[in-house]
Amino acid sequence: MGRNYIFYVSVLLTVAIAVGSLISLKTGLKIGVQVSDKILHAFGYCLLTISWLLAFRPKTYLWKSIVIVILAVFIYGIIIEILQDVFTYNREADIFDVFANLAGITIAILFFAFVFKKNDSQ
Repeated sequence: MGRNYIFYVSVLLTVAIAVGSLISLKTGLKIGVQVSDKILHAFGYCLLTISWLLAFRPKTYLWKSIVIVILAVFIYGIIIEILQDVFTYNREADIFDVFANLAGITIAILFFAFVFKKNDSQ
C-alpha cells in the first residue's frame, strides 16, 4: 500500500474518532455486546497511532518522527476530551479516557517497534 493511501486512511481514522467522540448518543451504542469504552479508546488510538506512524515513516530520523506522531496523537486525544466536555450535552471529559488513549498509543509503539525491528533485521 502506498504512502498516499496510508495518509488518507490516517486522516479518515482521525476524522472518524473526532466524529465518534463528539456526536451525542442518547441511548449509547447498540452493538449487542457490552464493551468498555476504555477498550474502544485504547483500540482506536492504537490504530490511529499505527496509521500515522506508517504514514510518516521516513528513512532517516525515525525516532524524531515517532516522537512527533506520539505527541500529536496524545494531544489530539486531550483536545477531543476537552471538546466533548464543551460541545456535547451528554458527554464529559474523563481523565481515564486519556489514560486509555495513552495505553493504545503505547501498544502501537510496542507493536510498531517489534514489527519493524523484526523486518529490518531480515
